[in-house]
Amino acid sequence: MKYQTGEAGRIVVARFEDGDDVLKGLGDIAKKENIRAGVFYLVGGLKGGRFVVGPEKEELPPIPVWRELSESHEIIGLGTIFWQGGEPKMHFHGAYGKRDAVKLGCLREKSETFLVLEAIIMEIKGVNAIRELDPVSNMVLLKL
Repeated sequence: MKYQTGEAGRIVVARFEDGDDVLKGLGDIAKKENIRAGVFYLVGGLKGGRFVVGPEKEELPPIPVWRELSESHEIIGLGTIFWQGGEPKMHFHGAYGKRDAVKLGCLREKSETFLVLEAIIMEIKGVNAIRELDPVSNMVLLKL
């Protein structure tokens, strides 16, 4: 295990409106505000999204199992922001519910807001964590 300690910095409250791309918007905020490390919470609705629900098998490199949201779902979840090269990279795990069905996974592509979605971003100051391509897993992982 490796770790660093930091301190809470600024807190950003954002409202995404119908049709907004949430992952892109979070990246835009991180760039504009120069948030190099942070944690964020999302609550609201998505009407489109692609997320990973796990690997096919427990082997490296993992082969992701994809699922898609193609209609409105309620969502709640937690994510982190750390940079890879010159760009912020988000890692978000959420629960996506519609009627009595709930899905859970890592939102990676296509994140289209339904009606409204709220984000709370909390900056972490004093850490120099980054995301870097891991050659064994072929995934972009956190590096301390």
